[in-house]
Amino acid sequence: MADHMSPLDAAFLTLEDEQPEVSMAISSVAVLEGPPPGQEEFLDAIRARLPLVPRYRQKARQIPLDLGPPIWVDDPAFDLAYHVRRVALAPPGGDARLSELIGDIMSQRLDRAHPLWEYWVIEGLAGDRWALVSKVHHCMVDGVSGTHLYYVIFDESPEGTAGLPADEWNPDAEPSALRLTTDALRDLLRNPVEQARVIGRALASPRDLAQSVAQTARGLVPLMGALWPAAASTLTGPIGEHRRYAVARAPLSDVKEVAHRAGVTFNDVVLSAISGAYRNLLSERGEDAHPHAVRSLVPVSVRAPGEEGVYENRISLLLPYLPVHLADPASRLRAVHEHLAELKASGEAQTGEAITRLAGYEPFPPVAGVMRLAAHLPQRQIVTVTTNVPGPRRPLYLLGRRTLEILPYVPIATRLRTGVSIFTCCDQVTFGVTGDYDSAPEVERLARSIERETERLCLAFRPSPVLSRPRGAKRRSPKTARTRIAEPQPA
Repeated sequence: MADHMSPLDAAFLTLEDEQPEVSMAISSVAVLEGPPPGQEEFLDAIRARLPLVPRYRQKARQIPLDLGPPIWVDDPAFDLAYHVRRVALAPPGGDARLSELIGDIMSQRLDRAHPLWEYWVIEGLAGDRWALVSKVHHCMVDGVSGTHLYYVIFDESPEGTAGLPADEWNPDAEPSALRLTTDALRDLLRNPVEQARVIGRALASPRDLAQSVAQTARGLVPLMGALWPAAASTLTGPIGEHRRYAVARAPLSDVKEVAHRAGVTFNDVVLSAISGAYRNLLSERGEDAHPHAVRSLVPVSVRAPGEEGVYENRISLLLPYLPVHLADPASRLRAVHEHLAELKASGEAQTGEAITRLAGYEPFPPVAGVMRLAAHLPQRQIVTVTTNVPGPRRPLYLLGRRTLEILPYVPIATRLRTGVSIFTCCDQVTFGVTGDYDSAPEVERLARSIERETERLCLAFRPSPVLSRPRGAKRRSPKTARTRIAEPQPA
């Protein structure tokens, strides 16, 4: 049985078609306590979960001449062993070598002749650990649905999960190119009828329609403003095929404490730390930290409750400038908070969602044409991408082994030379820094800078210790006592 991709899912495939140096796979890396399972034991564990993820046994087929959106079809020749790779780190198996290997794995494109996912079991990590790289094409999942896969493949206790469904998969025959073409032509003929139905349903609720149109129009203003190029810097430019990767970490309690004391959101805090790190990178390169030097694409989930297990992209976006021009961490945090609040109030994300949704009702050939053209336009508006996905609150287990941490990876494309993904798991916040191998060699320094900027925020919003009262001094009344906040430290 085949089903069509949404225009947004199709866009990630199209971007790869038009930019040979780009791999649009997303990833996360679960680091587990050892020893690692044997290959057959691991294959059996994944095989038992395949009925829960039908997409793992389907491959993407593109329609000739872009007459219709790509579709998912069963892969009659599916071979699980092809998708599960195994590699070992050379001793001592430190984090630097693991990051290097992740960069190598994510530089390689997924083979379109097979379902678009791979697992890499990595042995030999220091401290009796091993890792599992989950690599999935972005046309299949976004950050939220990709994270949901952990709850499907992993267990919530070391005893495992009972009652897994029996595997009754019987693949449909793969359609020929001729059938795909004729089906797409039939759908094109039906498209005007479907559009009329959509318009009819909208006109049946004129008040809702008017509100939707007004909200979309209001959000167009900031979206159109995002067409203005960012200030020139070496953070953008042509990229190659190979990637670098580094990891930063921070205690979740520290980030939450800063957010609480500053009266802002968790996302505000991590974006502020990233802003400081980009400021430092520009300084190291001898460049001006202009207020409009770093505009980031920030994905926003538009999933309804209960849709976490729907394996497709359901995201919109915000396009904020990161305040790299501000040296004071507390001032940067306030600027991030106010700017994001302004963008959220403008309806920018809702407008992006509405545009994407409307594209699903349009004939696909012109939509595909716009996608392919956009992939070749000189993109100078967006400088980086920063994603933030909440992960499991409690440790997960795989074949009885406990997950110690999960490291996120975000792909980069067009002229974006770096990207940062944020992932929370248990008591830790992890930042995965992706960089183009040749033009962004400082990913390790960028990661360390994110950690330092997080610490600076903690210092800026940490209560001062209570000073001892001189002998004979009067105790202050509770009504007049104030909690002192440490002054922000200069950059």
